[in-house]
Amino acid sequence: MTAPAPAESHLRPVAASSLREALEAHGRYVQRLAGGRRLSLARADLSDWNLEGAALAEAELAGARLAGAILAGADLSRANLFGADLRDADLRGAILRRTDLRGACLRGANLSGADLSEADLREGRIAMQDRQDGFRILTPGDRQGNVEYAIIAGADLTGVLTAVDATDASLTGAVLVGARLAGARLDGADLSDARMDGADLEGASLRGAVVAGANLAAAGLNQVDLSEVLKAPPPIFYVDDAPLYELVDDHEAFCDSEGAKGAPARLPEVDFRSVRRLARRRLSGLVAPGSIFFGLDLSGAQLQGADLSGCDLRKADLRGADLRGARLTGAQLIRADLREARLGPLQIGEGRLLRTDLNRAILRYADLSGAQAQRARFLEADLSGANLTGADLRGAEIVV
Repeated sequence: MTAPAPAESHLRPVAASSLREALEAHGRYVQRLAGGRRLSLARADLSDWNLEGAALAEAELAGARLAGAILAGADLSRANLFGADLRDADLRGAILRRTDLRGACLRGANLSGADLSEADLREGRIAMQDRQDGFRILTPGDRQGNVEYAIIAGADLTGVLTAVDATDASLTGAVLVGARLAGARLDGADLSDARMDGADLEGASLRGAVVAGANLAAAGLNQVDLSEVLKAPPPIFYVDDAPLYELVDDHEAFCDSEGAKGAPARLPEVDFRSVRRLARRRLSGLVAPGSIFFGLDLSGAQLQGADLSGCDLRKADLRGADLRGARLTGAQLIRADLREARLGPLQIGEGRLLRTDLNRAILRYADLSGAQAQRARFLEADLSGANLTGADLRGAEIVV
């Protein structure tokens, strides 16, 4: 018996020439000029396409795959992105006013400065149709199936709804005025300075989200999970009645004088965001487990042998930092800049090496290009989406 030929994928490829023509026709459509035609690319595979600044207002993109696409500055106002796959998409400064984003996946997307006022980010009902099995729920992670794609409206799919997933998304300065985010997943998202007047967040999860400067009080927060959210830091952080910056100065003096001046610092669970200058400072051996360094400039800092286990180093600038022998076990390094960082072993005596420990560290979307990470330990580390281009990983332990 001959096996049946596999069905075509629900996603349809798009040729560069046809996309170019469609964009030109859509531009005329938006301007209401002769020969205009609305862009209709529902279920199209547009992953990794460069659509920076594109005029896509009112475009039909339901169920389209736009994972990794560059949409910075694009006008997507009133566009239909129902169930679209926007994972890791660059949407910085994009206009998404009144855009239909129900059921869309925004995991890892960068929405810094985007305008999402009156955008619809509620749950969406997405399913695939199979001649034998009927309808099956479709999620961005399994859209490779060889079945016909369908969007079901009005069907009873209780318990299998797909809520908006914006985990780890960057929404810095985003306009979310009136946005409907009921049930959304915003865990770990950066909502710094976001405008959220009238936003509906009922039942949403913001676990570990950054809300510094965001006007959450103006949003609907019924049954919202706000555990471990990171709020704005105090102007000055005190440790045992001493200003944190003085303790950091003393530690640097101790390092510079090889112990003749100052004193070594032990600063567990401290918020370092009040310290204005940390770049290129000598902070070798700093003991600061569980501390907060979110978004700080630590470029060129000397942190050899430092204990930074469990620290919040999300979006930290660690370019060229010397982290040889540092303990970064379980540290959060999401979107951290580790380009050219020194993560190799630290010699602590004749024949003795202290390896950099990144076991169980979260390095999603981190940039480690050009990093020196020989013999570093990455056991159970999360490196999904990380850039390892040119990184020296000789002898490194990487087991996911």
